[in-house]
Amino acid sequence: MMATFNFNVGVLGHVDSGKTSLSKALSTIESTASFDKNPQSRERGITLDLGFSSFSIDVPDHLKPAAPQCQRLQYTLVDCPGHASLIRTIIGGAQIIDLMMLVVDITKGMQTQTAECLVIGEITCDHMIIVLNKVDLIPQEKREAQVEKMKKRMHKTLESTKFQGCPICAVAAKPGGSEGDGSEGLDLSKLISVLSDNTYLPKRENSGPFVFAVDHCFSIKGQGTVMTGTTLSGSMSVSDTIEIPSMKVTKKVKSIQMFKKPVDTINQGDRAGICVTQFDPKLLERGLVCSPSALPTICGGIVSVEKIGYYKGPVNSKAKFHVTSGHETVMGRVSFFGLYEGAPANVNDEFNFNLDYVYQEQLIGKLSSDAESGHVHPVRQYAVIEYERPVTCPEHCLVIGSKLDTDIHANMCRLAFHGQLLVGFTDTQHQQTILPKVHVYKTKVREGVVERCSDEYTIIGKNLFKKETNIQSFAGLKVALSSGEQGLIEGSFGQSGKVKIRIPEGIKPETYQKYSGGSKKKAKAEETPSDHQPIKISLTFKRYMYDPNKRMKQT
Repeated sequence: MMATFNFNVGVLGHVDSGKTSLSKALSTIESTASFDKNPQSRERGITLDLGFSSFSIDVPDHLKPAAPQCQRLQYTLVDCPGHASLIRTIIGGAQIIDLMMLVVDITKGMQTQTAECLVIGEITCDHMIIVLNKVDLIPQEKREAQVEKMKKRMHKTLESTKFQGCPICAVAAKPGGSEGDGSEGLDLSKLISVLSDNTYLPKRENSGPFVFAVDHCFSIKGQGTVMTGTTLSGSMSVSDTIEIPSMKVTKKVKSIQMFKKPVDTINQGDRAGICVTQFDPKLLERGLVCSPSALPTICGGIVSVEKIGYYKGPVNSKAKFHVTSGHETVMGRVSFFGLYEGAPANVNDEFNFNLDYVYQEQLIGKLSSDAESGHVHPVRQYAVIEYERPVTCPEHCLVIGSKLDTDIHANMCRLAFHGQLLVGFTDTQHQQTILPKVHVYKTKVREGVVERCSDEYTIIGKNLFKKETNIQSFAGLKVALSSGEQGLIEGSFGQSGKVKIRIPEGIKPETYQKYSGGSKKKAKAEETPSDHQPIKISLTFKRYMYDPNKRMKQT
């Protein structure tokens, strides 16, 4: 059997940019999921789900040394839906691709979902080709100038992205011109050549647990249930046992096919159909299957996060977002915190529970020190995410936060942040068992004023606490007076919220004279404005958010 290696190409773009037409024009083999099989797709003329198809070519010369055993290179095309409401399906599809083809309608240029697909590409993929489609709709005499103009515009758009300088190819995936206008010359051979030149040997890791992203599921009478999808990690062979976590069942693999050809084993990156013992396909439809016990089901987690620059609104703590973890999207509430300069860095993408982190009211966009404004930004940011319902996802999976309920006609990016899952909360009691180990603090500042001095080492302060405050829990904390003295809280004084403060080094004579009573007053002619200003008491401390004992700490 001729050896073949598989290369996954995501076809993304705005709705009606011609993605499916391009996939059809390129492909020679359809998979069970290809080309708008969904009846609604055919009725509405848009792709509602991930479609898969393929074509193959001889292994190009630049790959022969890396893959000497392979004679053919198979391209699996992942046709992602472009409709705005289906962005979660695009996110799922983008995670299984090796290269992205961003399809742009040359008559319209960059549109809202084009930009969102570019953002997803930046997060999930390192390689991209821009395909300027529908060039046949431009009159032949204006075509060359229009293509060059759009190429310059696209290169300008990509300047601030990691795809700067990526190849741009103009095609007519579905020629609509008349014979003799030049559109018959707009075949796809140039695109296939560009694709071939930019194909690399993907790193496939066959060790570790088997994880398979299912996008379609159906029964075959007398054989079993077939799950079609893409291998995310590991490998699997006929007769192996796999788990369907969402159904909490295990099944034996009866047979495997890759594009209608039977195979014994599939590896990371392979697109395949897996036939297992019978179950109702409606119970799965989409999701993950895996080696037994390989995928945890979590109710929350700690994620390293970055704000997506194209998202214009604030990304606030305590807000709810649509959170895509791996291939599942659910609502989740987020709380952000950061690691600032001078703190030890976390290593190997592991979360360090021994460090102190600063709570943030919102996610910050640019992670750098701003010397001019004096603002210090975190060197790394994190979030605690708590899902509204449990999610089954791989460890260290991709996480994307979105506002998918934003008006789909608004010209704005709905993707707010992205990151990587570092710690998954499998314990439903995580608020009592895990979160107390996460040292996230807010800096609290309380201010009061000196009421009087009771002796040369003790002052009585007021307005620092409310009447109902348990002042004893603050005993031993340090305070600073605006007159320069440093003191320690000893405890409450009376029942009205007043506090007794010890000044170990002694109260300054001028402070004592001002607040000790008796003959402290100066002659009226000698009084200055500062004599009428009260001396302030400042208490600054860290309060740890997830500590059940609400402990406080001072540096």
